[in-house]
Amino acid sequence: MKIFTPVERMLAMRYMRSRRSEGFISVIAWFSLLGIALGVATLIIVMSVMNGFRVELVGRILGLNGHLAVYSSSGRGITDFDPLSVRIAGIPGVVAVTPQVEGQVMAASNGLTTGAVVRGVRWADLAARKPLWSALDETAIQNFKTGKQVLMGHRLAQTIGVGPGDSITLVGARGRSTPFGTLPQRRTFKVGGVFDVGMFEYDKSFIFMPLDAAQSFFGSDDRVTALEIYASDLILTDVVRTNLTQTVPGSVRVNDWRDRNRSFLNALAVERNVMFLILTLIILVAAFNIISSMIMLVRSKNNDIAVLRAMGGTSGGVMRVFFMTGASIGVVGTVIGTLLGLGFCWNIDGIRMMIENLTGSELFAAEIYFLSTLPAEVNPREVFSVILMALTLSFAASIYPAWRASRIAPAEALRYE
Repeated sequence: MKIFTPVERMLAMRYMRSRRSEGFISVIAWFSLLGIALGVATLIIVMSVMNGFRVELVGRILGLNGHLAVYSSSGRGITDFDPLSVRIAGIPGVVAVTPQVEGQVMAASNGLTTGAVVRGVRWADLAARKPLWSALDETAIQNFKTGKQVLMGHRLAQTIGVGPGDSITLVGARGRSTPFGTLPQRRTFKVGGVFDVGMFEYDKSFIFMPLDAAQSFFGSDDRVTALEIYASDLILTDVVRTNLTQTVPGSVRVNDWRDRNRSFLNALAVERNVMFLILTLIILVAAFNIISSMIMLVRSKNNDIAVLRAMGGTSGGVMRVFFMTGASIGVVGTVIGTLLGLGFCWNIDGIRMMIENLTGSELFAAEIYFLSTLPAEVNPREVFSVILMALTLSFAASIYPAWRASRIAPAEALRYE
């Protein structure tokens, strides 16, 4: 059994194409369609960009940092870290354990200085940091393997004007005691390679140093700052953490990637939810426009409805005609908005570059957004939710005007005709 008869569909399509005398109603209907299309497209684009930010940032953060980390509870560093690393590596789900020494320094060269973060790691452990490993060429890896050269982010290298083969001077925050007092630790290193991992924070301020050289520079002797632990999958973080707490001694503490980035992840979640609520109002306003245009259309068609009822049309049939008229606006607007939003998401970085070239302005500053490209990750479930919400609001907005049309009495409408 068909819900809408051919006659009802024909009448609904005719009412969508208003005559010249009803042009104002037609304008409101078109604005309603445009509002729904823009609302759906904007929601899909914004939610996809927010998803892209989270996926890219989490992926890069976990690529350069472990899923979990073990720190000394006293803050003095971890001793006997190699036997502990072997024990941790035996936990199911753990694919790599990398000891590291970390400290802040002042990097200087060519009369230019800037702050930086030094991470001391073994050359074999660079492979566990996939974004970094992929950004290095064979020469840089071999230079780092010698144990006397460092790797630095390309933005940091540009800041102090150095490149591969040049020398930089690092001044440590901790001093060394001498007969003349405490003097800052100062040492010159050769730049073995420059990396670009696509994340501004690391490209701008990180220097990777061989582990032995970092221990000597920071005076940590046979200790390391932390053990970075990489799991085979992100979803195994909680399982690995539970097993890890039972394996490590009580003198150390365990953090996972969510603990270390909690404020950042919470900010992303809050911003995402707020943007969804705000942009939903666009669709809601468009739905109210559907109600307005349909009520005006019903009032202008009072005589037509009365004649249709006098010829044997049922109130249910009249209601279906006007419901289909209003719902069609929502359906067409939703389809256009979905196609527009998906097309924008699939070509978002190209569109960004085109706009920047036309306007001569920078729309996506890496130093603000942490990434060098604009990401977009389309989630089919979210797209379906947006489509369902837009159609639901459109259908709901069409019910009341259609009900009003079905309540028109033929005798009352034709009394003065």
